[in-house]
Amino acid sequence: MRILYDSKQLKYKDPFGTLTPGQKCTMNLHIPAAVQTTSVNCQLTDDRGTPIAIAPMMLRERQGPYEIYTGELVLDRPGLYFYYFHIATCDGGFRLFKQGDDTNMEAGDLWQISCIPADFTTPDWAKGAVIYQIFPDRFCKAGEVDLTGKLEPYTVHTDWYEDVRWQSNDEGNVLNNDFFGGNFLGITQKMDYLASMGVGIIYLNPISKAFSSHRYDTADYKTPDPMLGTEADFAAMCDAAHSRGIRVILDGVYSHTGSNSLYFNREGAFDGVGAYQSEDSPYHNWYTFYDFPDSYRSWWNFDTLPTVQKMDPGFIRYVITGEDSVVAHWMKLGADGFRLDVVDELPDAFVRLLKEKIRSIRPDALLIGEVWEDASNKVAYDIRRRYFVDAELDSVMNYPFRTAIINFVRKLDDGRNLKDTVMTIAENYPPQVMACTMNMLGTHDTSRILTALIDDFKGDRAEQAVRRLSRSQLYRAYDRLNMASFLQYMLPGAPSLYYGDEAGMEGYADPFCRRPYPWGREDQELQSHYRRLGRLRQENEVLRMGDIQFFHWQNHQIGFSRSYQGKTLRVYANRSSDDWEIPAGRILLGRNIQTVASDYLCLGHMSYCVVEDVSSDP
Repeated sequence: MRILYDSKQLKYKDPFGTLTPGQKCTMNLHIPAAVQTTSVNCQLTDDRGTPIAIAPMMLRERQGPYEIYTGELVLDRPGLYFYYFHIATCDGGFRLFKQGDDTNMEAGDLWQISCIPADFTTPDWAKGAVIYQIFPDRFCKAGEVDLTGKLEPYTVHTDWYEDVRWQSNDEGNVLNNDFFGGNFLGITQKMDYLASMGVGIIYLNPISKAFSSHRYDTADYKTPDPMLGTEADFAAMCDAAHSRGIRVILDGVYSHTGSNSLYFNREGAFDGVGAYQSEDSPYHNWYTFYDFPDSYRSWWNFDTLPTVQKMDPGFIRYVITGEDSVVAHWMKLGADGFRLDVVDELPDAFVRLLKEKIRSIRPDALLIGEVWEDASNKVAYDIRRRYFVDAELDSVMNYPFRTAIINFVRKLDDGRNLKDTVMTIAENYPPQVMACTMNMLGTHDTSRILTALIDDFKGDRAEQAVRRLSRSQLYRAYDRLNMASFLQYMLPGAPSLYYGDEAGMEGYADPFCRRPYPWGREDQELQSHYRRLGRLRQENEVLRMGDIQFFHWQNHQIGFSRSYQGKTLRVYANRSSDDWEIPAGRILLGRNIQTVASDYLCLGHMSYCVVEDVSSDP
């Protein structure tokens, strides 16, 4: 018999998940009587593994062959903590560690527990909202813009449906300076379409003036790229979104600038004196020069992306604290928040200052961070990050969910890993963060989800540019995408739809995941599927705010419930080749469902459904 303890179950640990200072946490350890236990302690450590407290556990009762030891733990200040148990016996004693959802003696992992500030809040409007990510140059073009001041050289495609330019120049560099002309007015004209998809938040990749089409090489933080339009066009776009109940968040790129920028000015395109040009430049201290001017720190050694000194007082004033700082400038024009690019490279102090600033302008402003792993315990550059224990970020990009969903739908996981991933994130993240997590299947940094679900081709760019899914691959990929997106919209958090995924776009990673939206050539059936998912989420608060419990995770079948304020929805997905009989209920959405009897339904291969418990009716 094993010693029983699973921190994700309330009968072992109450409350579930994170704590606030002074909140009591009760732990129950089920130990077989045959162990002959004499005493039990819970050993608490800090995030460096240093023991900091011991919580004694007392024998509370006996249940059959088990003795139940109970103890209470109270944390007095925010932070990331870990714990294990020490069990003394008549013959000596041993330490008890975590092994998956089970326990193990003298080997394994520590249990994690976070203490977060009691006043940590996240915007209500972001909780459970559908996010729509737009790569601005490639979404929609409308009207004409004044290209005066556009950094040169550049080319504009004359055919919206041409392929992106991926070839390198004679020096072997890919310049990314081909544009299709997507702009603010184009987004504004498609606002009704976005509203019809149930979108509550638009996330825009960088919009500031830049040389490249991706615009992560910022040239002027406070000026929109001429190809996109003017500040007035941006403000009008935000107004159009707000009138439909849609918020707008921007990409904050503050780890580096472009070399061709107002601040660095290596190419001399700007009238002022940049850091590259003179050590007397007002921007010189923003950068780190090893041998002025040609040797300097740059982002991942791309010399077109010089890295900034984030805590330089001048940079802080310009981006954050100044009256017309970068973040203040865009929020006054209508932005509702920011997604911080490579937030792991921004110091905690920088993130806290930025959060304080945007909340001073708009108390319900949203701040999302780009993190690819579990953000609750992330270590970056040998520093443990404090994203949640210091209430720095409201949300993060949820790549763990993406990986877990893809693996389940591709039949690389029988369901257990999907369950484990979701419940680990749910346990480690504060509930107010969990409700806002950016749950995406595709982004500008990944292959199109339609491609990722079926094709692992690793050829060179020339091969990727012309490769397309075969008819049989497309058929299977669409099947998988229907199930993957269904799970994405059923799980806690904010499902994020990358522009064009709902239209059936395919392609490998950058730049082939950044092709123009195929207006007039969309897969309308897939589009309708996403529209139904968005509407279902809008109409059911339980999907936006409810907690989650898994009740089935084996044989390539997954089942979980979402519950909120007395209402419960049950979610099923069958990736196996076997039929799966499930209890009946009011079907809210489903695919390939057969009614077996009045009280049972049958899900065939690649079927799914969400049903409402009739018992949850008022």
